[in-house]
Amino acid sequence: MFDFHLPPLVIGSFRAPVPIVQGGMGVGISMQNLASAVANEGGVGIISAAGIGMLRRPSEQDHQKAIRETLAEEIAAAHAKITASTPGMLGVNIMTAMSDFAEMVKTSAEAGIDVIFSGAGLPLDLPKYASGSTALVPIISSAKAAKMISRWWQEKYRRIPDAFVLEGPMAGGHLGFSRAQIDDPEYSLDSLVGKVRPALDELEQKAGHPIPLIAGGGVFTGADIRRILSLGASAVQMATRFVATEECDASPAFKQAYVNCRQEDITIIQSPVGMPGRAIDNDFLRRAKAGETCPKTCPWHCITTCKVENSPYCISAALLAACKGKLDQGFAFIGANGYRVEGIVTVHQLFETLYHEFMAAARAVV
Repeated sequence: MFDFHLPPLVIGSFRAPVPIVQGGMGVGISMQNLASAVANEGGVGIISAAGIGMLRRPSEQDHQKAIRETLAEEIAAAHAKITASTPGMLGVNIMTAMSDFAEMVKTSAEAGIDVIFSGAGLPLDLPKYASGSTALVPIISSAKAAKMISRWWQEKYRRIPDAFVLEGPMAGGHLGFSRAQIDDPEYSLDSLVGKVRPALDELEQKAGHPIPLIAGGGVFTGADIRRILSLGASAVQMATRFVATEECDASPAFKQAYVNCRQEDITIIQSPVGMPGRAIDNDFLRRAKAGETCPKTCPWHCITTCKVENSPYCISAALLAACKGKLDQGFAFIGANGYRVEGIVTVHQLFETLYHEFMAAARAVV
């Protein structure tokens, strides 16, 4: 484990020696292998619950059972792979917009997950379904959202979030911003950290204990980590760089798409779930834009905001196909800096690279 000479990330009753959170990536991208590898390096490894039932039984039959069983099995398998003497944490990312949100939260808590991260909407009812010592962390894009969630949780459940993840507009996947805001400097991650941190400081005073701010979206190097932490964040969230690792649960073809990606290949799409998203442009997306990929039916009904009659394609089916390497039938989400990925490494090698970059950046300002 690499010592970044930083305070550990403390979320609820859990502790990660290295304040790096691996972002949750569905469908099937970040599962037991990647999450456990990150935790073994002292960070926070996250299993994505998005589309998890499709990985076992890609049909409508017994889909609810498949979701619960697959999620519980992934959590158990990840726990079993933790071998470090001082590991980090294991988390699950559950989108608020998932139609099985409540069952996923209950299943994760019962399976002994350390922390639940939830975004893609305001997770106002997250505490209602969680139990035990599971830490709860909303994913937000503004100080307004942090205040609203905290106020609601205090009034309804007599608790406040254990931490917040702030995702900026350079992230991959679904974005909590309008198209106009994505390129507006006022909404850059650096700017957002400066706006959200004071709001959390106020919450800390009322709570009487720290509330970590985890910032992500475009964080690519160890120097980026140092810069974001210097602005007031307690940790960073990184997703794109963890795709191009040997332990990532996606197929080799999916990972190679990241290695082959050029800056001009990265585009903003309008997702069927009603949000803009950042992805690698390909023939599938071009066919979808031309109206050639409309789904006839929806076998899963996995996302509440997705309406099959208006959808250019089934996003879950497209993401699952891509994860399996069938990029002619789907596409890959990616962060704005994804074109900078040069090759596939192990998670340990990635942490080593980030460590050396971080330390070099620290020496440069002395």
